[in-house]
Amino acid sequence: MLRIRLKRVGKKGHPSYRIVVADSRAPRDGAYVEWIGNYDPMMDPPAITYKEDRAIAWLKNGAQPSDAVRRILVRDGVFDRVNPE
Repeated sequence: MLRIRLKRVGKKGHPSYRIVVADSRAPRDGAYVEWIGNYDPMMDPPAITYKEDRAIAWLKNGAQPSDAVRRILVRDGVFDRVNPE
């Protein structure tokens, strides 16, 4: 199963994350299928950029977002457009 999740990059004490589509069995910082965005929690407010069209395409193809990525997508309204529940 594919998951949309965060991959940690950056220095010790200053984390930054990539929003990636990866196999659910792959390690957190392991191989991924596609890099669709960035998340920097150290900025005020946290900086989030991602390819909205690619996120929607992966969600429609069955990729499951992690809890953190789901909160990002819900905040921007992307998750509700794909799953109107």
